[in-house]
Amino acid sequence: MVEFHLISYDFKEGEEIPKRFGYKHGNNRPHIGFGDVPIETKTLALIMDDPDAMSAVGKIWVHWLKYHGNDNSSGLTSPVSGKTDFGEIGYGGPAPPDKRHTYVFKAYALDVELDLNEGYSKQELEDAMKDHIIAEAKLTGTFAP
Repeated sequence: MVEFHLISYDFKEGEEIPKRFGYKHGNNRPHIGFGDVPIETKTLALIMDDPDAMSAVGKIWVHWLKYHGNDNSSGLTSPVSGKTDFGEIGYGGPAPPDKRHTYVFKAYALDVELDLNEGYSKQELEDAMKDHIIAEAKLTGTFAP
């Protein structure tokens, strides 16, 4: 049985994220796709963060928050984006301040439709997802300054 997963055509699991996706190098969003989405999914959410930032800045740095509705027949609705730790809405690429960091893209298939306003925080997203996660997936990549 195939399980819910994330895929990127721009880098593979554990590989280097290309420079063009870095915050200071173009800040282009990598293609991230959801695979084998459970049929009962109503919302797909994505969190990209940098747990290695804890040693440099004292917190896990949030780089990307978004969610899409999913109706399985016509696909995903337009994304609703949250606020990054750069203080911006949308994608904020890798920007390690000290050394190579590992970036974690986490996907969640949810059994409810979310109704968060654009600019929501990671905590607000996690609170809204609580007790509604039916599947999780993860993709990691590294980036050096």
